[in-house]
Amino acid sequence: MEKETRYFEIFNKVLELTDDGFIVTDIDGIILDINEKYCKFLKTTKKEAVGKSIFKFIPNSKMLDIVENRYTEESVIHTYEEGTTEETKVIVSRSYVEDDNNNVVAGVAQVKFRLDSLDAAKKLMEQYSTLNYYKEQYQALQENAYEFDHLIGEDPVFEVQKRRASHISKTHFSVLLTGETGTGKEVFAKAIHNSSDRKDYPMISINCAAIPNELLESELFGYEEGAFTGAKKGGKKGKFEIANHGTLFLDEIGDMPLSMQAKLLRVLEEKKVDPIGSTSSIPIDIRLICATRKNLHEMVLNGTFREDLFYRINVINLEMIPLRNRRNDINLLAKYFLECLNEEYRKEIDFSEEVKICLYSYNWPGNVRELDNIIKSAYAVCDGLQIRLKDLPSRLVRDKQSDVNQLEKEMNYHKAMEKFEEQLIRNYLLQSRGNVQKAADLAKIHRSLLYKKLQKYNISIYEYRKR
Repeated sequence: MEKETRYFEIFNKVLELTDDGFIVTDIDGIILDINEKYCKFLKTTKKEAVGKSIFKFIPNSKMLDIVENRYTEESVIHTYEEGTTEETKVIVSRSYVEDDNNNVVAGVAQVKFRLDSLDAAKKLMEQYSTLNYYKEQYQALQENAYEFDHLIGEDPVFEVQKRRASHISKTHFSVLLTGETGTGKEVFAKAIHNSSDRKDYPMISINCAAIPNELLESELFGYEEGAFTGAKKGGKKGKFEIANHGTLFLDEIGDMPLSMQAKLLRVLEEKKVDPIGSTSSIPIDIRLICATRKNLHEMVLNGTFREDLFYRINVINLEMIPLRNRRNDINLLAKYFLECLNEEYRKEIDFSEEVKICLYSYNWPGNVRELDNIIKSAYAVCDGLQIRLKDLPSRLVRDKQSDVNQLEKEMNYHKAMEKFEEQLIRNYLLQSRGNVQKAADLAKIHRSLLYKKLQKYNISIYEYRKR
């Protein structure tokens, strides 16, 4: 008995010295013991608490569940019900207690409510919230991920390009996407990544033209703490390391300085990176996709781009198609952009026929990106349920007028009208996706007459049908 008393006194002294709260209950949740620190926190006394149900002081206690189901929790966040105490959250560890016969005889909990513990809990919860945010963002990106089936376009050449890129995605070869600004190089890069076996790992993008030359190396390869003046505490991972096992997309690689080209080539050859200030290398396994609006072959000849790097990144080349060369996709893309805006702003705005013809006729030097921006601009200034010519930028209307003036110079009245009629018919077929009856309904003419017009202008309906 003296031994038990001695251990009891030692146990109580430990409970007095600790800054944590302790509570012990029987299998029915009746409090057997509680230290002064926890009593103070719960605004009660030991005399008042012992012998009472734990639920009187902590209505949402999990102690009974712990005892009944025989499990342990370590360093979990417990939120007190409103009004229980001024503090609302603590870190708690709970467990059941067994006797020598494996019978549960009690439940015990340790509660950390010191300010530094609560600060740690707050930081943990902030990190957890941040992690959840990025998880939600990643899931949203996955749901809206670019895939080849989602790319808008029915032009035969564009369809061939999509099929080719889909086949490419099944390999690990480096890809070089070339073409004019706004033709969708990054969209294709994302589709290649999302169709590959690396899709569960990140695709990291960096625009080589948008980052100052002196910062590009640290962005790509990272750095150690104290590597240079202003270096972030703890260092920073480079894009290569972040993209490990995934895809690294280097946009506008033609703007990368020669000194960086040499370092990039070394990384690609050795498959490891050396962060600035580090004495050890980091192995990397990435797929490289590059894009440029420049003619890299000419740059190699001029000595402004390394020949060895050019052949390293140009294993597979995809030349993006300018929008003016897939003219039948113009109104299809315009309709898609307009539907997105209508869904976002809950409206039902449409294009007038004259606008459709104008969009179809314009040369689109800025390609798909320019089309997207012009639709947004026209949508913003539109004051009715239709986007009209007056809502379009003046350059589009001027170019359209120039086309008409050119027709006037080159054709007589009848030829000009036939040209206009052919454009109208093609537009109706585009809207109906090659359905002759629907196209005739849109044109408000009989189907037999439309067939005659198709024959007259040698128009095939199959090039407008959805593939």
